[in-house]
Parts: sequence; structure tokens; C-alpha cells
Amino acid sequence: MSMTKEFREFAVKGNVMDLAVGVIIGGAFGTIVNSLVKDVIMPVVGVLTGGIDFSNQFIRLAAIPPNFKGNPDSFKDLQSAGAAVLGYGSFITAVINFVILAFVIFLMVKFVNKLRTPVSQAAAPATPAAPPEDIALLREIRDELKKRN
Repeated sequence: MSMTKEFREFAVKGNVMDLAVGVIIGGAFGTIVNSLVKDVIMPVVGVLTGGIDFSNQFIRLAAIPPNFKGNPDSFKDLQSAGAAVLGYGSFITAVINFVILAFVIFLMVKFVNKLRTPVSQAAAPATPAAPPEDIALLREIRDELKKRN
């Protein structure tokens, strides 16, 4: 089988197309979660923590460059000037993004797994397990003895 024919078969399989759709939807969903965290959750957290803007929380690790023109209290200004800064506020925001995204994906997988379980399987009572062979034999002997008496 030629390489192009193998690749064509691989590319048109359902799993590859499902994966492509999942990546595209995941990217769009990631944008929604980023907006949710940045525009909705973090402002509320900022108000609850006394007006702290987490996106601008950082620790300066080195001196400000001598040619720096900007606000020395701005993370973005220092970062664009090439100053060594540790942006822990951005990290906190990214962790919150991840937790929300992971939780939503967990809920989606749980929902899909619930849909995959056939209704007849879920509603049907479990059949009792067959008794062990020796128990079945003893029951037969008991029933035979009852018949003789």
C-alpha cells in the first residue's frame, strides 16, 4: 500500500475528523474561559481582596533598565522593556483558567458517559449471580430427599 493511500485512509477516518472538531471547539472554548476569568471572575476577586489587580501583580527581580520609559509599577511596561519580573498574578489567573476549563471538561465527559450508557442497562435490575456448584448440588440433594419423604 502506498504512503499516500495510507495517509488518505488515516485522514478520512472518523477519529481524525472528530479530533479536528474537538481541537477547534476547544480553542474557542478556551477563549471563552479566558474572558470569563479575566473579565468576570478576577474583577470580583479583586474587589474581595481590597481592589488588587492580579494581572498586574509581580516581583521585580532586577533593577529597572536605565533607558526605561514607562510606569515602574506596571507589569506590562516593565516586561516590554525587558526588565526581569516574576508575574505571579498572571500565573494565578492561568491556574484559575485551568481549573475552570478542567472542571467543565469533567462535566462534559461525565454527561457524554451518561448518554452512552444504554437506558435498558441502567433501568434493568442486576441479575443475581449463579450459586456455586457445590451449593447447587446440595440443593438438588435436599430436594430429592424431600421427594422421598
